[in-house]
Amino acid sequence: MTTNVAVETTPEIPLWNDPTQDIGTRVSALIAAMTLEEKIAQLYGVWVGASDEGGEVAPHQHDMEEAVDLDALLPAGLGQLTRPFGTAPVDPALGALSLLRTQTRIAAANRFGIPALAHEECLAGFATWGATAYPVPLSWGATFDPALIRRMAAAIGRDMRSVGVHQGLAPVLDVVRDARWGRVEETIGEDPYLVGSIGTAYVQGLQSAGVVATLKHFAGYSASRAGRNLAPVGMGPRERADVLLPPFEMAVREGAADSVMHAYTDTDGMPSAADEDLLTGLLRDTWGFEGTVVADYFGIAFLSTLHGVAGDWADAAGTALRAGVDVELPTVKTFGAPLAEAVAAGRVPEALIDRALRRVLLQKARLGLLDADWNPVPAALGGADLDDPDALRGTVDLDTAENRELARTVAEEAVVLLRNDGTLPLGRPHRIALIGPNATEATAVLGCYSFPQHVGVHHPGTPPGIDLPTLEDALRREFPDAEFTVVRGTGVDDGDVLGIAEAVDTARRADVVVAALGDRAGLFGRGTSGEGCDAESLALPGAQQRLLDALLDTGTPVVTVLLAGRPYALGRAVDEAAAIVQSFFPGVEGTTAIAGVLSGRTNPSGRLPVSVPRGTGGQPAGYLGARLAQASDVSNIDPTAAFAFGHGLSYTSFEWGGLTVDRPEADTDGAFLLALTVRNTGEREGTEVVQLYLHDPVASVVQPVQRLVGYARVPLAPGEARRLRVTVPADLASFTGRDGRRVVEPGELELRLAASSSDARLTAKVTLTGAARQVDHTRRFHALFEQEPAHPAL
Repeated sequence: MTTNVAVETTPEIPLWNDPTQDIGTRVSALIAAMTLEEKIAQLYGVWVGASDEGGEVAPHQHDMEEAVDLDALLPAGLGQLTRPFGTAPVDPALGALSLLRTQTRIAAANRFGIPALAHEECLAGFATWGATAYPVPLSWGATFDPALIRRMAAAIGRDMRSVGVHQGLAPVLDVVRDARWGRVEETIGEDPYLVGSIGTAYVQGLQSAGVVATLKHFAGYSASRAGRNLAPVGMGPRERADVLLPPFEMAVREGAADSVMHAYTDTDGMPSAADEDLLTGLLRDTWGFEGTVVADYFGIAFLSTLHGVAGDWADAAGTALRAGVDVELPTVKTFGAPLAEAVAAGRVPEALIDRALRRVLLQKARLGLLDADWNPVPAALGGADLDDPDALRGTVDLDTAENRELARTVAEEAVVLLRNDGTLPLGRPHRIALIGPNATEATAVLGCYSFPQHVGVHHPGTPPGIDLPTLEDALRREFPDAEFTVVRGTGVDDGDVLGIAEAVDTARRADVVVAALGDRAGLFGRGTSGEGCDAESLALPGAQQRLLDALLDTGTPVVTVLLAGRPYALGRAVDEAAAIVQSFFPGVEGTTAIAGVLSGRTNPSGRLPVSVPRGTGGQPAGYLGARLAQASDVSNIDPTAAFAFGHGLSYTSFEWGGLTVDRPEADTDGAFLLALTVRNTGEREGTEVVQLYLHDPVASVVQPVQRLVGYARVPLAPGEARRLRVTVPADLASFTGRDGRRVVEPGELELRLAASSSDARLTAKVTLTGAARQVDHTRRFHALFEQEPAHPAL
């Protein structure tokens, strides 16, 4: 078969195919040579599924799309291929061959030899059959470790690029505003700085492997009313600017993200896909974004069907193009014939087509897809016999030992020990009662965008393609001498209470109970967590709280283990459980990581990226609230968390001290200088997470009581101490002022060095002097933590 695509329109290489020429000049020449139909063809994708026999992809049918005729489309070209690997189970090598053959066909069919850009989901790993399922983003946030997440993203990107994928639809930079929202598991947390710093690291890692990162969902999706998926968003411009937008600013500026996906939602009556001020004025003109804006799936059509701001498909297409959307995904609907007819009729200027096209072609050129020597053979198939598909099967490994080790490291750093009365680590218990719906469920570690939960559920006869040890498997390996009794007790959400009596009887005969509770990930009501699986309250699903209370009544120590996609109120367990271990869908190595924490093989260092509520209602809540959002005498609802944002325990102890403030005063364009010492006063190695919060007692507009502005992981051996020096730029005190512009105001501040948002250890009172100063997206985002070499124990 032919594996190289050559463009031979003239004896010489056309300008647009010459990589030695300026990229902008190349793209301009190509646009000038294209017909309107060819231009529009680059602005949409087609949803396909790779062939498990290695043949060309087949169009995927969805209940929201019409059938696609590839033979009719391809002579004009094609912008994107939607999820060739993530639509149905396919052997990775044969999927790569299928994509290769399809790309060859696409390039040969159009007169410029332009291949499609292939995109996939990668929210918790490459979402394809047989690929490593890493912990979900909420676990990324729990690590407070950007460097580790950068490594993980680079590994994900290398796997994607190796089989021919160019773009990944991640990370999600939505800040949690209501934990009832089903997609909390897809977010990084409830604090914009944590989301921005971790999310930017993911972008840097993915793009270092040559895969375009796509920021989503821009902007406001997570702030929907009542936590309902795709519901209207009610917020003012200040909350949007200070809470929801900073992660995107950071990822655009510091991560150089090359793609953004618009949100489905509307804010104050303006859908994101129609918001020119957002997608062009802010994103491009102010922030300087130069990549592509892609539609969330079917989002352009929703301008007509859901939002009612467009009368027909052509109107929806023109509205989105004017706003700044460049690519329609997942398939062609509004950007096809309706758009071409609208241009011909004068309803949509061709200049808008050219603007979007230029961005798309610049991206393809940066990926090498316009080069004369472009080759569709991906790295994973280099040197293979492409004419023997059967020999290829099983030759591409996307779940390597290196991947698993990295997944285990992320999972271990993400496990959060919420409570411990000394029961943990367990040591060598003789009789363990393992009780609960997630004790023996292999997929309990997976989020809704993992391949087995997202796609595999529709193919029940197909194995998951990856090893998924259950919690029972992991605990039996961790405690080989223990006697286990395993009882389900109840289901995740079936409300069944018939098994509780057996669970209680089992618990009474055990030395310790491990209660495995939490969620089942799914989509659109098929789970208790995930897209379209919103919660009415934050009570544990089904009869799980009733089971937990019954176990607590037995008097046997109960170690509550949560495999969940959101935080839940835990009732009496907050005060009565022997220990509580929180894990947010920790991926393929998650149960091994949890077992290591229970045994003490691993010293937990995870910190909460979201608050754990004490009550099941009173939402939305979270630590990032103003004074009126706190408990008071004028309301009977106390929103105080059971476990605050940033909280997490260790098996060792740390002492904080030696605070010095070398520069307690700074101009509004200056910086404060602090230093502190952290010592490990326990008997084993551990990692403390030093968190820096800013409290602004008096400002021209209402401020949160405190907000995270920096953090650092500090690993220490027993007895070791480390001096940390912290530079805090005045820019971190900025907020959106009364006139809608970001400002740093003079006045007194508190810089709280804390183990969590409710546990300040050291406080520095500092003062900003001089005149109020306006700042913008070029402001400094980070406090600089410099760690001196550790001082050994005396």
